Amino acid sequence: MTLNEQIEFLIKGTVDVIPIEELKKKLAAGRKLRVKLGCDPTAPDIHLGHSVVIRKMKAFQELGHDVIFLIGDFTAMIGDPTGRNATRPPLTREQIEANAETYKAQIFKLLDPEKTIIDFNARWLNAFKPEDFIRLTAKVTLAQMLERDDFSKRFAAGVPISVHELLYPLAQGYDSVALKADVELGGTDQKFNLLMAREIQRAYGMEPQVIMTTPLLEGLDGVEKMSKSKNNYIGITESPDEIYGKAMSISDDLMWRYYELLTDLPSAEIAQLKSEVESGARHPRDVKSELAKKIVADFHSRAEADRAEAEFIRRFREHQIPTEVEMRAVKSGGQKIKLVDLLVQNELAPSKAEARRLISQGGVKLNGERISEVTFEIDPTAIKEAQLQVGKLKFLKIIFE
Repeated sequence: MTLNEQIEFLIKGTVDVIPIEELKKKLAAGRKLRVKLGCDPTAPDIHLGHSVVIRKMKAFQELGHDVIFLIGDFTAMIGDPTGRNATRPPLTREQIEANAETYKAQIFKLLDPEKTIIDFNARWLNAFKPEDFIRLTAKVTLAQMLERDDFSKRFAAGVPISVHELLYPLAQGYDSVALKADVELGGTDQKFNLLMAREIQRAYGMEPQVIMTTPLLEGLDGVEKMSKSKNNYIGITESPDEIYGKAMSISDDLMWRYYELLTDLPSAEIAQLKSEVESGARHPRDVKSELAKKIVADFHSRAEADRAEAEFIRRFREHQIPTEVEMRAVKSGGQKIKLVDLLVQNELAPSKAEARRLISQGGVKLNGERISEVTFEIDPTAIKEAQLQVGKLKFLKIIFE
């Protein structure tokens, strides 16, 4: 690629590149850049929202640069205050180690394990002496810290800010010193921390890193950012059928956002696809199917993507049940079982309240018949097998014993 082609490839879908002239200068020098992405292991699963910035790391890797996936096992014990209106509870060492192991396994669905450097910031921060932390805190002022939006809002509102929280951006910034980072990636919510790292590198006599931020991906609802807590996410470890089905559920407008942030398709080709849909030359359903297959292929394979598409057509266009339905045995003792309890016990609903909501809104079928009565009970002496369907994607076959 020419320099301009590299720049276009790397900045696609970014929000900030600060400063872009320094990125051009570093790339023009022709040396391998050290590209850092830090991630605290605060949760065991990665979803598509996280993958946006990981894909950017993959782009640097494909251009031959050294990419460093930094697991913040030390900083996780502080707790990132980003976006918080209260102190984040720190994780235990056991939680951190367990989550870190799953992170390592999941990122290799996108990154080349042979070319990815995995590091942990406890390697250098655990070696810090008290005087090292004092020197680090001397690099910035309290006024600089209070420029941070979440700190300033909490301070103005009288919400407590623990002193240890002020150490978080300093520790993250020192990571860039320890790793001699040329570029650091992060979501837009990390912009303050990434800029702070530039200042700390400069204070330690280093050339400051370029920062690149990526947007926070909207979830399946198209409104809130993708989050497991909001149940609007696509997990990268989910089955091909689940990923494909969830991707097909997004709105036509949101589809273009996903194309931009979750595929390597050049912006010009995405614009051409959009033009074809708007003119009526292409059906949005077919273009969305291509997107869903690209996402499935990234985390599984192209063959699995094709199979998921065929299964989706069977179930949702031809209205057939899945070719493979999980089967479970349930001991009833001949007693009637409340449908609400059956849904919760078999993880088809997270709570009884949600199970009642699903039933009342017509989202539950028993042996193909829609059930709308929340007090409905199943008599296992009359029904030996129960084919349960919850929503469009969840199926389970129950055999009563």
